[in-house]
Parts: sequence; structure tokens; C-alpha cells
Amino acid sequence: MSLNRTFFVLLLSLVSSFQLLALQPKSDTLSYGSPALLKIDSARLFAGIDSIITQALDSAAFPGCQLLLAKEGKIFYYQSFGYHTYDNIQKVRNSDLYDLASITKITATTLALMKLYEAGKLDLDQTLGFYFPFLAKSNKSDLTVRKVLAHQSRLKNWIPYYSESQRKNGKYKRKTISTDSSAHYPNRIPGSDLFLHKDFRKDKIYKMIKKSDLYENEEYVYSGLAFYLFPELIERLSDTSYEQFLNGKFYTPLGAQSLGFDPLRKFSLNQIVPSEVDTFFRMNKLHGVVHDEGAAVMLGVSGNAGLFSNAYDLAKVYQMLLNGGTYGDFQYLRPETITEFTKCQYCEFENRRGLGFDKPLIQYDSIKTSVAKSASPNSYGHSGYTGTLVWADPDNQLLFIFLANRVYPTRNNRKIYQLNIRPRIHDLVYDLIEEQKE
Repeated sequence: MSLNRTFFVLLLSLVSSFQLLALQPKSDTLSYGSPALLKIDSARLFAGIDSIITQALDSAAFPGCQLLLAKEGKIFYYQSFGYHTYDNIQKVRNSDLYDLASITKITATTLALMKLYEAGKLDLDQTLGFYFPFLAKSNKSDLTVRKVLAHQSRLKNWIPYYSESQRKNGKYKRKTISTDSSAHYPNRIPGSDLFLHKDFRKDKIYKMIKKSDLYENEEYVYSGLAFYLFPELIERLSDTSYEQFLNGKFYTPLGAQSLGFDPLRKFSLNQIVPSEVDTFFRMNKLHGVVHDEGAAVMLGVSGNAGLFSNAYDLAKVYQMLLNGGTYGDFQYLRPETITEFTKCQYCEFENRRGLGFDKPLIQYDSIKTSVAKSASPNSYGHSGYTGTLVWADPDNQLLFIFLANRVYPTRNNRKIYQLNIRPRIHDLVYDLIEEQKE
């Protein structure tokens, strides 16, 4: 073989090797692996999950769900069950999108605040009065961002913005909501035939938050009020829109294509699982639009709710956090930022919460928890009112994602809690992991 021929063969071999490497997932990205690869008993895992989910479906805890489990960056279980609704027409697929509800608080708002914090643009111990001038002379002026994010600030748990806009006779107050569109009421409330006044956010939502009372004692009370305000702060500190900031800094580079607000801009209805049949505000089947009423009057893009995703794209965000802020050889956040936000902030006051993130109960209670008893104290995540849950455990390098529409057709269905569906599956996984350590 001539020298030129030899060189060509070597070059071709090198090119082929690089092409093969390019096809392989990056070392810190999610990839697929069997439970056996992680020394987890496959037969018991599959049988246990099937038993729990079958009970849930037979009991009508929800019409269908998605479940994703990953350990050490390996997805060892990813399956969908049931149907979009109880008519059993459309099966749930792994690619289908669910309304994440309050998982939005950590996957959008908190994530953006983490980025601004490590850029030196956000001081966690600065006050709401400093960041929001309209609150400077209110009872909320001295509440710190840290206490607000940890739900230790005395803020009221919620305000029913939609019903506060109605008179006793059921008619809507001036400059709130209308049944007709006009120059003053240009924005249709997602999933309804109602229209929002152009100044509703600042004239109504912000004023209701400003005027709201504080709880007397400083103790843990879950509150979403400040999450209506944070998107505007994120926009001011980043000099870009809330959505653009999240897409540019996280979702797009992560390749999380299904993760975002207002999914009908990119996906068809049959790719999105419906949530509730609303019989008290929007009077409609909520399909492809945000379930949460507060986020609805924020027109679907909010800090408290509004994100949609499938389990796989959501997993990319939390694998990045488990990786210490990297994914695909790109640094999204610093490890110390993740540690600061995910550690328990006020444990000495019996408050388990991190900054935005939920944490395991300080004293385990099988009735009150949504996660496994064995979830480590360093683990974190959040649940969503629609039936969703994401939980990341850095000590065990375990990721648990459960997506469901337990609110279909009504939010009064609480069987997902009564049957302890999510913690039972989570417990099963931890039990099998513990067995392989023995």
C-alpha cells in the first residue's frame, strides 16, 4: 500500500471515529440504560410499578401518566400509562405534554433567579421594597427575597384574583374582566370567552398583593404571591423578556423542546394532555392552556404556573442540576449556586424549604409527603397541583419524574394522595437501590 493510500485510510478511520463519538451522548447528558446495568432488579421494578399504576388507573386517580426514572444520568425507566381522558380514546405517549403547574416555580422562576444571583444581579437578602418600588411603603417593604423564596415571609398563601374581580351579583368589576373584547379588553383569558383589561396586572393583581395582610407569625406558609411579581424583576435585571431569558439561558441550549409556556404555539392539541373541565371560572375544558387561574389572568405566562413539558425534556433541567450545573459540557449554573438554593434555609424554625425548592419533611409523615421516606436530606424538587412531581437526589444521583392530570375532569379528585401513588413508586425505587448496595 502506498504512503498516500495509507494516510488516506488512517484519515478515514479517524473521521469515522469522530463521527461515532459525535453520535454518542455527552458524558454528562442523559442516556438510556437498563435497570440491570445499575444493578436494580428489573422484574421487581416493572412488576411493582405496574401494580401501583394499575391500582391508580382502576381507581380513577387519573386517566393516565408518564413516569421517568434516572440514576447516574442513565434513564432506566421511562413509560407512559393510560389515556388522555377517561374516554379511553387517546393513549398517553412519552412525547405528550402535561401542565406542570407549580413545578413552574422552580423550573422557570427559581432557575432564572439562580442565574441572576450568580451574575451578581440579585441579592437574596435584599428586600421586596428595594426591588419593587410600589411595595416600598407597604407592609411587605422589609420582606427579604430569601424569606419569600423559602416561604418564611408571612405572605398570604394565595389571592383568588378572578373571584376578587366579581361583584356579589356575579358581574365583573370595572377594569377587570369583560365578556366582550375591545381596545380596553384586548386579551382573551386562555381557555375562556372572557377578556382581560389591558391594565389588569398592575392595577389589580399588583394592588391586591400590595394590600394583602400578612400572617401574624413568621413561620412556614406556602405562598405563591411573590411568584406573580418575579417575572417582571427577572426582565428588569436581565434586560430581556422572561420567556426569552429562560429559553436563551436554559431550555434551548438544553434541547428541551417541549418545555415552555403556551404550548399551542408549537404543538397540536393531540400532543397535549388536558387538565380540568372548569365549571366555575372559564366554563370550558382546559386543554392546551394553563390550568391555574392565577396564571390564566397572567395570560398563561407566569412565575407561579404555566409551564408544559414531557418528562424527558423536564429531566434535562434536573439532570443538569444533579450534574452540578453542567449538561452537554456546558456550564449553566455553578455548583455553589445550586447548593445555596437547594439547602434547607430555616430548618431551625421547622421549615424544610430551600429557596423555591421543596425538600423532604423534617419529620417524616407518610400522609403528608409526596416523596419516599428514604429521599436524602439533600434532595429537592416540587409537586404540581395537576398531579405532577419532580424530585432530584444528589446523594443517590436519582431523578424521579411523575406527570399526571389528576384534576381531570375535576380537581376534587384526591385519590392520587389517598392512595399515595407517587411516594409508593418512589419508595419502591429506593428499596431496590438499597438492596443492590447490600
